[in-house]
Amino acid sequence: MQKLLLVVLALSFWTCQEPVGTEIRSLEDRAAQVTIIRDDYGIPHIYAKTDADAVFGMLYAQCEDDFRRVERNYIWATGRLAELEGEEALYSDLRARLYMTEAEAKAAYEAAPSWLQELCDAFADGVNYYLETHPEVEPRVLTHYQPWFPMYFSEGSIGGDIERISTQRIRAFYEEQQGLAYSEFGDGLLHPDPYEEPRGSNGIAIAPERSASGHALLLINPHTSFYFRPEIHVVSEEGLNAYGAVTWGQFFVYQGFNEKTGWMHTSTRLDFMDEFMEEVRETEDGYEYAYGEEWRAVEEIPVTLNYSTSDGLKEKTFTMYRTHHGPVTHQLDDKWVATKINWDPVNALIQSFTRTKLDNYEAFEEMMAIRTNSSNNTVFADASGNIAYFHGNFIPKRDTSFDFSKPVDGSNPATDWQGLHTVDESIVIHNPESGWIQNCNSTPFTAAGPFSPKKENYPYYMAPDAENFRGIHAVDLLSEASEVSLDDLIALGYDSYLPAFAYLVPLLEQAYETVGMPQGETAQAFELLREWDYRTGEASVAMSLGHFYGMAFARLIGSPYALIPFNQQDGTALDLQPEALVGAFEQALAQLEADFGTWNIPWGEINRFQRLSGDIDLAYDDSLESLPIGLASGRWGALASFGASARENTKKLYGSSGNSFVAAVEFGEKVRAKSLLAGGQNADPTSPHFDDQAEMYASGTFKEVAYYREDVESRAEETYQPGKR
Repeated sequence: MQKLLLVVLALSFWTCQEPVGTEIRSLEDRAAQVTIIRDDYGIPHIYAKTDADAVFGMLYAQCEDDFRRVERNYIWATGRLAELEGEEALYSDLRARLYMTEAEAKAAYEAAPSWLQELCDAFADGVNYYLETHPEVEPRVLTHYQPWFPMYFSEGSIGGDIERISTQRIRAFYEEQQGLAYSEFGDGLLHPDPYEEPRGSNGIAIAPERSASGHALLLINPHTSFYFRPEIHVVSEEGLNAYGAVTWGQFFVYQGFNEKTGWMHTSTRLDFMDEFMEEVRETEDGYEYAYGEEWRAVEEIPVTLNYSTSDGLKEKTFTMYRTHHGPVTHQLDDKWVATKINWDPVNALIQSFTRTKLDNYEAFEEMMAIRTNSSNNTVFADASGNIAYFHGNFIPKRDTSFDFSKPVDGSNPATDWQGLHTVDESIVIHNPESGWIQNCNSTPFTAAGPFSPKKENYPYYMAPDAENFRGIHAVDLLSEASEVSLDDLIALGYDSYLPAFAYLVPLLEQAYETVGMPQGETAQAFELLREWDYRTGEASVAMSLGHFYGMAFARLIGSPYALIPFNQQDGTALDLQPEALVGAFEQALAQLEADFGTWNIPWGEINRFQRLSGDIDLAYDDSLESLPIGLASGRWGALASFGASARENTKKLYGSSGNSFVAAVEFGEKVRAKSLLAGGQNADPTSPHFDDQAEMYASGTFKEVAYYREDVESRAEETYQPGKR
């Protein structure tokens, strides 16, 4: 296997230490081995002889584009966020330390294969050399990056597995250091915010028999926070030639392609983490927990965390608790609860980096056998014409007589994980007769239409995913697709139809038929909605009405996902009173009137794209320039998702998530791709690449990817070595 690196920094203040790797050669010598070519959109193409030197250049280029996001990812991942953001962030830091202490991160690095250590060294060297050559940039908290930082941040998904663990519950438990602390959060389950934009992504693969060129196609369409991942191309003479999106600070392309293979990750809903209720008792020597017929010692680990205040740094000491099931994260009734997740950073980094260098499906399937990509599904295509789908990857085996969707009895050994399912035992689709595969964070049992796997063949915990309207939309489009070109694939991914409203609008019509049809202005608005073709666009007033009615509907049922015709998870019908549905529509009209002076307003006047600064936490302003956007929320079934909402002191809706980096890829003798990035590559408002893709984003106009060296050089805007720009 080859080299890899990840995107997390664990840190301690080692400000006096010499930069990592100087005992081998100076950072200047290493920089001399790297060439960075910035193309006409500012995308960095990194060239080096070795993988490690390519990683060095990759991290250096990321820091040039947005050091603050690289920095923040590692401050967060290494458990030092409170030193930047104050006491409220202590429990994010405690969560990080519960799963990996600094000593454990160092030990993981020391145990890694030498090639991976070299990549981790190069990661640290790249960031440190950027700081050394940019003295005007003042790092916050982490002043020197260490090669063991990536052990904290070994996958690139949105927040990773650890963010699914509630810091509120950790706080409720660990704020009380003595005895048992009853949780104020009841069953501990977090209820959805009806305003929240559903997270996720789309992946679509088209087989050669369905494509115009006779080659496989892949749509890479992550729905992340804007500016969460930049676009990058990294090449070495050791076989690395990967293009795509990288999570800031990581040293592998997370979603992308090389000349022969492409991979797209979508967030999975399968159950890959579990909560174990532990019966605990206190003894003279500490705490013990019941396990079968024995009592085992609870592992107790002291940790001191710093947090910033107006008077400088202060510290708070905790005792962290672990059982063999994992760290104790909260309490339910009188039971401590340990939350078990995948935590195998060395193998996770190996899998993530290896993925980027593979040539065919067989090698890709072998890589998947490492089984550390826990929170993702994977849609795949290659130059040999294969298309494939892997539903999850890290899947614990369990005794199906227990309901692992809820906390289980940790004192019963039968609830323990029984190893991991092999790839062959998991849900895999390879070259289905449909000629296409889709996953939009929905059930795998519709991923290839009638040629999809069958639910009854798998344990319940392997695919609890419900259908959603994006999945319904994708299946409808792909079922009719043929002779698909690269541009056709982009058009399919931007299809303007919103299937949720084919469900929601007739519901409203039935409600009005029951309570009596509306009159006056309400009747005009309802008639416009009823005649709507359910397609979004800048000029559509019906889209404005539909969105605000849909949001009122979501509030009515208390879910942001709302919106499955078969209702949430269990297939039952929604039981809504006609008066409530009518009330939701009238609330929508009242809100439009209050916010914009009229309900009769085109969608593009409400739905906007605005990037005023490179700040991580952006501000928005109705009085300043913004662009109209015709796209809509993924909750309505929009494949090209644009998650927008009103902000503090705004009435207009501003997008901050959804389509961010998007690429359409065609494989063949040579790979060809088109891509689009929200806003631009660089976070500096003075850079020409801060917002040079904003108008393109608004219109859905993709740029041709420069992949081959001759194409990169023909579009070169700047060529330089790190430190000599």
